[in-house]
Amino acid sequence: MRVAAVQMSCDSDHESNFSRAEGLIGPAADDGAELVVLPELFASLDRNSIMRSKSEPVDGPTSSWAAEIAQTHSIWLVAGSFIERDGDRLFNTSCLFDPNGILRATYRKIHLFDIELGNTISRESDTFSAGDQLVTASLDGAHVLGMTICYDLRFPELFRIETLLGATIIAVPSAFTAATGPDHWEVLLRARAIENQVAIIAAAQWGTGPDGTPRHGHALIVDAWGRVLADAGGEGDTVISADIDLDEIRTIRTRLPSLANRRPETYRWPTED
Repeated sequence: MRVAAVQMSCDSDHESNFSRAEGLIGPAADDGAELVVLPELFASLDRNSIMRSKSEPVDGPTSSWAAEIAQTHSIWLVAGSFIERDGDRLFNTSCLFDPNGILRATYRKIHLFDIELGNTISRESDTFSAGDQLVTASLDGAHVLGMTICYDLRFPELFRIETLLGATIIAVPSAFTAATGPDHWEVLLRARAIENQVAIIAAAQWGTGPDGTPRHGHALIVDAWGRVLADAGGEGDTVISADIDLDEIRTIRTRLPSLANRRPETYRWPTED
């Protein structure tokens, strides 16, 4: 399966973001990409107050646009994430559309980015509620996609469980900060790929957005051996592509059977005081 990861620097202008995203998706599809992943908050990225005003239901304008794009280009499309409104709550939500433009899976970000690292301060929980459901979806009768968003990358349990549910590819739409990206981004992506023997497609935001947070960029595609197949670099709107071989994933899992050698009967969560 040929896959693609999009790198963009987005703001709160839906139409501009959609237009630029389509300008990257089209060439990727023409190059044979069957699955394309967009970045986290690709539809609207701004200060919290503005993002609240840009919230929408799952079947709102972002999904309508993504469904049309998926159908037009006959691709599986992970619509990065957008600001979903459900009653009084907001979620950081990613949607998967099939080549007919049908919504096949919806994932709400489980781990919210609440940190303080020098000048980088984030309180996602001030805006978003946390999701509570892991999500995988069959793509083509062969590959199974696991869905995550950005900060989820730091929680290996999520990736392992999705792998045990059948995932061979895991999507990581992200807006990873420049404060941690140089030291952590590639290392964590390759680690999740190696330990679970899955391919990783990590879309990315780059540059300093309207919220004032510098983003790391470097959209990556990593294979199940942990090799970086494509790197978008730290700057510029672009798209990267690579081929993911299901037979190679099976061979890796057979020759180095770490998943089969698990001993779950010995694993216990420590008791918390």
